[in-house]
Amino acid sequence: MSAGTKKEAANKAANTEAAAPSRLGVWFAHHLHSVVFSLGRALRKPWATALTVAVMALALALPLGLSIALDNLKVFAGSVQQSRDINLFLKPGIDGAAAQDVAATLRARADVAGVVLRTPDEGLAELRDSAGLGEAIDALGENPLPTLLIVTPASDDAALAKALETLPQADLVQHDALWRQRLDAWLGFGARLVQVLSLLLGLGAVLVVGNTVRLDIQARREEIGVLQLLGASDGFIRRPFIYLGAWYGLGAGVLALGLIGACGLALRPPLAALSGSYGSPFTLHGLDALHSGLVLLGTVVLGWLGAWLVTGHFLRQTRPTDT
Repeated sequence: MSAGTKKEAANKAANTEAAAPSRLGVWFAHHLHSVVFSLGRALRKPWATALTVAVMALALALPLGLSIALDNLKVFAGSVQQSRDINLFLKPGIDGAAAQDVAATLRARADVAGVVLRTPDEGLAELRDSAGLGEAIDALGENPLPTLLIVTPASDDAALAKALETLPQADLVQHDALWRQRLDAWLGFGARLVQVLSLLLGLGAVLVVGNTVRLDIQARREEIGVLQLLGASDGFIRRPFIYLGAWYGLGAGVLALGLIGACGLALRPPLAALSGSYGSPFTLHGLDALHSGLVLLGTVVLGWLGAWLVTGHFLRQTRPTDT
């Protein structure tokens, strides 16, 4: 072979290697093909796909709705901040200057975040305006209300309430600690209930996806067997089914968010009317864009996990053995 012929053959080999796709390109192309192929298989069975997505969406919407309701309840509980305040009623004989001295002393304490002084005249005016008892109050003659100090705790309100009871100027200390402790206990129970339901129903969603993908695997059993005999890797065979599970999860997440949004729209007007009747500006809040995206990501992961578990088990059972 002449030098020119050798050079031409080398150039052809180099061009062939340059034209051949890289391993990364082949990997990316197969992933893209698996995404499109799995979506096509899901759309070719609309009723089965819709049933799977609907069952998953209902299973996911329940803990999601409970979580949103619990978050709104926490916001509502936080809006009634006065439940943490301690009402300190001073003895009737204490005048305004002495009450100011007591308030200044309390403001200097490290466990006190703030003190509001309400004189008997201010308390009587507020009672007249809020309760509509103007005529009855006018008939009293003298003002029977004592001076009130509204103390906001900085840390442990129970310990502060006990300390205020020991003040010589204190006549009555009113503190709704028991009510707030019960509310906190109910909120904690609700949070744990949401966690348990999320775990159980998330497992149910994984099983639903796994069973649907299993049926699709059974329908393509012979095709998978041929691919295994030709030496296809487990990852190559598993990939379309994993993306199919991810599509199921994405559809279920979108539908679950839609159901939650529809429920929120249905409940918002009567809830606004109810809160307005109590003079509260409380409104129902839903999921923002960030949390909605996290929900969709979580549902995709659940679908992916269900498909991955089922296909992995099937491939381990059907892997060809050398004879």
